[in-house]
Amino acid sequence: MYQEQKLAWDLEQNDDKIIIRLKGQLSVARLLLLWQQRSELLSVQNIANRQISWDLAALERIDSVGFALLCDFIHYCQNQHIYGQKIINAPSQLLTLADLFGLSCWLSPFLQHNGTDY
Repeated sequence: MYQEQKLAWDLEQNDDKIIIRLKGQLSVARLLLLWQQRSELLSVQNIANRQISWDLAALERIDSVGFALLCDFIHYCQNQHIYGQKIINAPSQLLTLADLFGLSCWLSPFLQHNGTDY
């Protein structure tokens, strides 16, 4: 697990599923170290042939830069042919940012809450 003062991530692997939990503030002030750790977080060894769930239940805040980074991570996984990604427990800030940037339609297939689609 990687941790900074206000942002942490944890990766749980179970067979063909991975849950990536982000906790704290996914904001411009907290992203540099997460960006530097992206190769560990999204290594092909970790994500190959697995379903990825991005659990955002413990996010306290997400700003536009954090939103862009999360979208970049999702897009990277798509380029690695990782399909079946989902975002669980998405905060309302994420949905608002998707609307503001015109990405609601792109993000919509990934969004799930308690096992149901948004």
